[in-house]
Amino acid sequence: MRRLRIALLYNLKKHVPVPEDAPEDALAEYDSEETVEGLKSALESGGHEVIPLEGDETLLDTIRRARPDICFNICEGLRGESRESHVPALLEMLGIPYTASKALAHAISLDKVIAKRIWRDAGLPTAPFQAFYLGDEPLDAALAFPLFVKPSREGSGMGINKQSVVKDEAALREQVRWVIRTYRQPALVESYLPGREFTVGLLGNTLAPGERPLSPFYNERGFHVLPVMEIDVSHLSEGERLYTGYIKSEMPLGPKYLCPAPIPTDLERQLKDLAVRAFEAIGGLDVARVDFRLGADGQPYLLEINTLPGLNPTYSDIVLAARGENLPYNTLILEVLRLAARRYGLERV
Repeated sequence: MRRLRIALLYNLKKHVPVPEDAPEDALAEYDSEETVEGLKSALESGGHEVIPLEGDETLLDTIRRARPDICFNICEGLRGESRESHVPALLEMLGIPYTASKALAHAISLDKVIAKRIWRDAGLPTAPFQAFYLGDEPLDAALAFPLFVKPSREGSGMGINKQSVVKDEAALREQVRWVIRTYRQPALVESYLPGREFTVGLLGNTLAPGERPLSPFYNERGFHVLPVMEIDVSHLSEGERLYTGYIKSEMPLGPKYLCPAPIPTDLERQLKDLAVRAFEAIGGLDVARVDFRLGADGQPYLLEINTLPGLNPTYSDIVLAARGENLPYNTLILEVLRLAARRYGLERV
């Protein structure tokens, strides 16, 4: 690939404004200096020039002064229900290429209710669910206890705690109202899945008719799916084996990350296929991480998709999954760049 001038766009935790009444995990999704330095170093290892920039209100001016060939975007956005779409929308308006999904796919990914509706309509397995906007809506008769309650528009385990699994009507109402009040957004209630938890990272894009994969690294569908990773928190959490926001943010190396997961080949193939289909269903691009949990019937169900997966070089799930097949961090990051560069005609294979 030719040398590119890359703007690395991010939202550092220390620069994100937090309202006084924000939940205590409000900064969970934002970036650390370690992540930014790791990405900068990885991109520079490909011979590129890297210009780090905050993805805040100043970006409209700073990005035009920087005049990059392409942006490597990991911005979570500062506020609002479609915050992950703000920077992609701005870059599209300015006609500047960027990595990963476009504005619509990021908005769908962040809104778990919408993502689950799309997957359900596409015939993909996801647990029965209901969105609560006020807290006093009648419970759908198709839902039976135990149920699982979480914010509908958060990631990184935000709003998931020991009270998230509810076993009766009173506990449901209390947790739903807590989510709505604390996170100021609808609560997603879904059937509780008691089985093992997995995550599947992928790189790639759906090929156009006649288009060839970017390289032999990608399969005939245009994807490279990383090894399935099991996340075992049974030694950290009580009862329900929950991968909570506290574990994700305060003790990210605490869970047992089993990669490749010790599972039958048929289940591995099923999880990888479902991950790609879930990604395609919402129009994802370049990179994502898809989370699953097994139901009481032993079958996998889609939990959520992250079109801006964490890329911390030490502990992010997709980085650990890449490590499971001995894929170096720098290669992982440069492949994301290559995929985006090809989409914009910046890559010549």
